[in-house]
Amino acid sequence: MTRITRWDPFAEMADLRRTMDRVFDVRPFRIVPAASGADTFFPVDVLDSGDEIVVKASLPGVKPEDIEVSVTGQSLTVKAETKEETEEKADNWYRRERRTGAYVRQLALPVKVDADAAQAHFEHGVLRLTLPKAEATKPKTIKVNPVPALESPAS
Repeated sequence: MTRITRWDPFAEMADLRRTMDRVFDVRPFRIVPAASGADTFFPVDVLDSGDEIVVKASLPGVKPEDIEVSVTGQSLTVKAETKEETEEKADNWYRRERRTGAYVRQLALPVKVDADAAQAHFEHGVLRLTLPKAEATKPKTIKVNPVPALESPAS
């Protein structure tokens, strides 16, 4: 006896997704160590607010004294480090995703900034950098003067 089954395109897409996940070994919250031993990713927002560049970086669990910010030319580097607070002697960890160690993020800034006038604030795990644009990169307004009219010769 012949059996007829209804075709379900969504089941095939789910099978394809599982196969692709296995091929690329996709796992949520996967941490890929950098060559230097530090992780290179923490989320940042960069926006241009006219006269300054504002950078917000999420650094949960980091203390302000463990953050280092440097600006070189048009490159911003943020380094942070978290340290394990207590050593827990547990034989049966179910899950341990929180990590300790160094984080490094280097960003190319869209314009040159005045590093001497920069400000940094850290509150509730969010680092906010205010980087004023360098005077050379700010737009300049040039006033256009009319050409004086030539006087006609006296007749």
